[in-house]
Amino acid sequence: MAAAGSDNSGPWMWCKPGLGFPVYALPRCRAVVKLQCVGSQVPEAVLRDCCQQLADITNDWCRCGALNSMLRTMYVELGASGRTEVFPGCRKEVMKLTAASVPGVCKVPIPNPTAGRTDVCYWATYPDA
Repeated sequence: MAAAGSDNSGPWMWCKPGLGFPVYALPRCRAVVKLQCVGSQVPEAVLRDCCQQLADITNDWCRCGALNSMLRTMYVELGASGRTEVFPGCRKEVMKLTAASVPGVCKVPIPNPTAGRTDVCYWATYPDA
């Protein structure tokens, strides 16, 4: 654990699965991201549930971390590691940007957005590992 005052200390240091958000993060947002990635309409109830799950993460700093964790887990579950297409009709970069944009869609505040956008998670512009 980081010592107080180190570069790693701050409100984000608890943003890990099981600490700042559930281990299986944002199950309803998974459906939203999958549907949007292929251009399908998202049922209002599914979007509402996703937005509520995101808002229920009380530490604002952890919301983008939860979405990133959700995305990484989805890639593993869908066998998309090392591929450019997650599943037919859904490219990895589209799914990533869709997931990173959920805070804006839901109008849920995040303190750590990407440059130039206040409603998109900071990791949207990071290259995939």
